[in-house]
Amino acid sequence: MRMSMNGISSMATRQVLNDLASAFEAKSGERVAIESVGGVAALKRIEEGEAFDIVVLASDAIDRLAAAARIDATSRVRIARSGVAIAVAKGAPRPAIDDEAAVREAVLAARSIGYSTGPSGVYLTRLFERWGIAERIAARIVQAPPGVAVGALIARGEVELGFQQMSEMIGVEGIDVLGMLPPQIQTLTMFEAAICANANANAPQLARAFLAFLASPDADGAKVRHGMEPC
Repeated sequence: MRMSMNGISSMATRQVLNDLASAFEAKSGERVAIESVGGVAALKRIEEGEAFDIVVLASDAIDRLAAAARIDATSRVRIARSGVAIAVAKGAPRPAIDDEAAVREAVLAARSIGYSTGPSGVYLTRLFERWGIAERIAARIVQAPPGVAVGALIARGEVELGFQQMSEMIGVEGIDVLGMLPPQIQTLTMFEAAICANANANAPQLARAFLAFLASPDADGAKVRHGMEPC
């Protein structure tokens, strides 16, 4: 009998998980359905006891779920790392982003600056504070609602300069990705997967097989294609 399992993830891993779920289904014949939502919302739903077989989130969120016994901590696997990219509307002037000073100047010059509610947004908030410009640009900050890509806001003209995980910028129509944050100020978010504590009784064996596939070299090509670094 064909088995199936379900999971939940943040939007940062949506595209790569879609590809890898399809590849796993083709290889195993088993069905995998992953719902991708804002990371904050996904974390809350697991914490509140909603039933899923697996969860894929940033490592700090997985730590939180482990501490609350909402996942099987022994099942944790590292999936991929993702850095922060910078984008503007398609055809718009392209500010220099070669080093930290250039990015700071680009932020100060932008009419509006967008970032997410996820790990990259938290990091940028701290970066702007460290630069001493947080208050100066506060009125120009546009935070994307949970589950909404910063790239979509850029494409709609609501944000001039946007920052988000590269995995969420790739494939968004109407934007030009300028590149990654320069090394001096880059941050890498680690994404992990784990089996949920309230997984379906028939799911753990399938879930472990899927998690092993996600962490295997067979999955590396899809990760790179979607702007992520294999672990």
